[in-house]
Amino acid sequence: MRVTRFLVAMLAALPLLAHAADLDGARLSLWWAAPFAGLLLSIALLPLLAANFWHHHFGKVTAAWSLAFFVPLLLTHGAGTAVASLVHAMLAEYVPFVILLTALYVVAGGIYIRGSLTGTPLLNTAILAIGAVLASLMGTTGASMLLIRPLIRANAHRSRVVHIVVFFIFIVSNAGGSLTPLGDPPLFLGFLKGVDFSWTLVHIWPQALFLIGVLLALFFVLDSWILKHDDNRLPAPVSDATRAAIGFDGKVNFALLAVVVGLVLMSGMWKSDVVFNIAGTEVGLPGMVRDVGLIAVALVSLAITPKLVHSNNQFGWGPMQEVAKLFAGIFLTIIPVIAMLKAGVDGPFASIVRAVTNPDGTPNTTMYFWATGVLSSFLDNAPTYLVFFNTAGGDPAVLMTALAPTLVAISAGAVFMGANSYIGNAPNMMVKAIAEDRGVRMPSFFGYMLWSVGILVPLFVMMTFIWF
Repeated sequence: MRVTRFLVAMLAALPLLAHAADLDGARLSLWWAAPFAGLLLSIALLPLLAANFWHHHFGKVTAAWSLAFFVPLLLTHGAGTAVASLVHAMLAEYVPFVILLTALYVVAGGIYIRGSLTGTPLLNTAILAIGAVLASLMGTTGASMLLIRPLIRANAHRSRVVHIVVFFIFIVSNAGGSLTPLGDPPLFLGFLKGVDFSWTLVHIWPQALFLIGVLLALFFVLDSWILKHDDNRLPAPVSDATRAAIGFDGKVNFALLAVVVGLVLMSGMWKSDVVFNIAGTEVGLPGMVRDVGLIAVALVSLAITPKLVHSNNQFGWGPMQEVAKLFAGIFLTIIPVIAMLKAGVDGPFASIVRAVTNPDGTPNTTMYFWATGVLSSFLDNAPTYLVFFNTAGGDPAVLMTALAPTLVAISAGAVFMGANSYIGNAPNMMVKAIAEDRGVRMPSFFGYMLWSVGILVPLFVMMTFIWF
């Protein structure tokens, strides 16, 4: 009865909460970012210092940091602002994020690529190149979920495979999604703001081709060297008589994957005046149709995919549960950080906002590239893109023409540098979780960043001198 009364009271309060004040980032101190920083440090350090504890209690740790932000917010800003901020973070950002990720995880997990795949440097490089192309067509998450399992399976005979997964994150989970709004959430936000669908393809392909091409070449050389010194040797070549042809089980999921892409596109192109206001958060009809459709797609996939396909793919819910729990905390504790960034020159991050503008008032493309990129490495790259999009004027007609170099810098920084850390882009953490679920000992948070700083950052410096 008490629970029922509490729910009734909350529902009755929703109209009042709809008028609650937004969180004013200009009035926040940097201490409000402490829970977010604490959560990131927990993700980075606890798997190293207390692996067993983290494995069993990461959800509780995430909840503790979330409460470390929410309770002080409740006490200092009141129930209206606190609950409105919570509802906005969950309904407008987290729930659509998790629903899309779950749909792609389920649908891609229902596709089994069978056949004699032997992880040679040439085959591995080819899979990464195919993934880079698919990432701009079905999104970095879709391409990652489709290809990471067969790539790991093809290299199951090798003892050193960490570099393969790391380069997969670099190329397929990030850089490959830079050419269309379907590829990565920041570009999709730009599309919703009025950037032409083909604009990124026309203006960012030189940078994408350079980055992906160099990474593929580096990977081939590195993979060849590691294979030569691997403790395990490749099995004897399979004869033509016994070689199993490449094929797909669960092919119906390709159609469901197309439905997922269609639903995402529909939600961006369909304009509707039907809007539901929930505690101050506007939920539009296109977004609701998309999310309901994605849930339906996931349920259909689970129902019609043969159990043998899931068994062959070693499909399980562990990786999805880990990502869902961790990102719930990230989306909540990041609220004050995004609010402070949105405050612009009036907020605690004023120095960052000022740094992207030259003394004469013109945009500094170098700083736009690096400021967007560095923040996208540790924050959600979608709102980071939006912050700097608005800082540059927010007029898509101007940004696509007179300020095209600035928009290129913002777009490239958000998409490319999402690969700098596990939390820079959603597929990064998912790929890590799937790889670990299959026995790959992935590097720690900082261990992964040694790879990204050593390989990606020098390439970004080169790109700065060439283009920015």
